[in-house]
Amino acid sequence: MRSFCALFLSSVLLMSCAMGPDYSRPDIKTADQFRMSDTEGESIANLPWWELLHDEELQKLIRVALEENKNLQEAAASVEEFQARVFIERMEFAPQLSTQLNAPVLGKFGGFARQGFPSNFSYFGIGNLNWEIDIWGRIRRSNEAAFGDLLAREENRRAVILQLVSGVAGAYLELLQFDMQLDIAKRTLGSWEESVKIARARLRQGVSSRLDADQFEAERANAAARVAQFERLMVQKENELSVFLGRNPFRIPRGQILTDQIFPPTVPPGLPSELLQRRPDIVQAEHELAAATARIGVAKAERFPKFSITGILGLASPQLSSLVSSGSEFGQAGLGLAGPVLNAQILGFHQEAVVAQAKQVLAQYEQTILVAFKEVEDALVAVRTAESQGIAQQEQVTALRSALRLADLRYKGGLTSYVDVLIAKRDLFNAELELTSTRRLHLVSMVQLYKALGGGWSPESPEGTIAISSSSSEQSNPGN
Repeated sequence: MRSFCALFLSSVLLMSCAMGPDYSRPDIKTADQFRMSDTEGESIANLPWWELLHDEELQKLIRVALEENKNLQEAAASVEEFQARVFIERMEFAPQLSTQLNAPVLGKFGGFARQGFPSNFSYFGIGNLNWEIDIWGRIRRSNEAAFGDLLAREENRRAVILQLVSGVAGAYLELLQFDMQLDIAKRTLGSWEESVKIARARLRQGVSSRLDADQFEAERANAAARVAQFERLMVQKENELSVFLGRNPFRIPRGQILTDQIFPPTVPPGLPSELLQRRPDIVQAEHELAAATARIGVAKAERFPKFSITGILGLASPQLSSLVSSGSEFGQAGLGLAGPVLNAQILGFHQEAVVAQAKQVLAQYEQTILVAFKEVEDALVAVRTAESQGIAQQEQVTALRSALRLADLRYKGGLTSYVDVLIAKRDLFNAELELTSTRRLHLVSMVQLYKALGGGWSPESPEGTIAISSSSSEQSNPGN
């Protein structure tokens, strides 16, 4: 017994030395600030989404999506699966116990069985014990890998939440854009219909040519086609939003119009180094790298013998009546050793394969970081240039409205042909549509920046997860 305890204690000490490399975060060099950043302050990504998106109808849609979106439900179920897998791996540390019972109640047709010796011809109950001594750290590395997989799945769930919030917001803003463009197209169509009536009347009077009337008719048809286009885009965008919400297609309620949407006047991105801790896809890739590193230790330990404590204890007797009598018991305890012999070379190749897999995951991790910085820079330049572009296009629209008014006055005064009015009206129509698209681009770029920065979560957050609004306990149903 004393030798057994000594062996057990020595094995526990050896367990502190696991095979394979210990994981350490790769050294990733980051700049002091983002290339397109010219503002300082706390990152916009630290804002919870309900403080960034103020439209109440949009907030209701996002809350419903966070409750009922199918991709998010799948991601949450995946986390539950890997939580169970972690518990399975932890049980490898504990002794494995199993039992076996046999009762030949249907009769015996031969064989030899004596009391205290189990066979198919005797009644017996056996308890088996097998406890692997984790000398090489195989079980520990396996647990590290399982825990890394679990953390990666949790980050994937957080990434789905962020994707969901930004996806609903972006689609909603596009829907508001189509609403405004549809209104512009309908208003322009009414104006062209009036112009067509005037052109036909002037044609009948012989004041203008057939060419003028055909041009006006063509512009009216173009406006009618754009009305149909925006009606189609609007319904398709509502269908897209319905999928985000986990619903069959329905009419999406609107809140504020596009031009009344309120966003922060400045959008500081924070420090590039914070991105490595905040963006869920980067953190997910890092956990996957940690799991892949731990599997190298598992593969290396598989090439060495496995030591285990084994034991068997039970009762056996040819007759059920004497199963618990003296002499029917039996037992055994000892040490087990199992090691690779003919398959040792195969296990060596397996280790090489696992090392190569870890290299692949490392490359994926570094690629994820590169893409993340690219997306942040893209969003930053989009926010800056879209704002400037919108200001310029607003000036263009104002000038074209003035030009149209002057062209119409000159035409009515007989100073010019109606071609000038046609050109001014066509240019104004296109400019108003472009201005609406740019306004939507500016707002969506802010949402994309929020997403690219891993918004909704702060490194100081105690749980490190994207917050779901607790400011309102009301769960709305926009489908009603």
